[in-house]
Amino acid sequence: MKNKNLRKNFYLIAAAILVIGLSGSVLIYLTSEDYSGRVLGYEMMGGSVYPVTPGDSKKYRHDLELYGGKANVLADEFMGWFEGLWQGKSLAFTLAFITVFVSFIFFLVGCYLPTDRESDGNM
Repeated sequence: MKNKNLRKNFYLIAAAILVIGLSGSVLIYLTSEDYSGRVLGYEMMGGSVYPVTPGDSKKYRHDLELYGGKANVLADEFMGWFEGLWQGKSLAFTLAFITVFVSFIFFLVGCYLPTDRESDGNM
């Protein structure tokens, strides 16, 4: 009886995490704007305005490579990508992914709890 309640509690926790997390990510998605990253300025081409980031500058990339090699350029690109995960609409997708993952873990733990018969040794 004890394991049945424990299993039920894990399922309820998984469902609560899923509902709250996905609701939060939808709310973030609807209320946030796109994150454009580190913007140095804006450039107009063909009637459209585009942001200019440090990664777009050849001098910036050259200086990064000069001082730290290719690894420094890759690290800068990685940090820019990782920083972008926590801003704007990308944050909504990041939160949704983390929510589904954590909820799935709680669901799996609940699934693999031994049943009352297995825990009593009466198989």
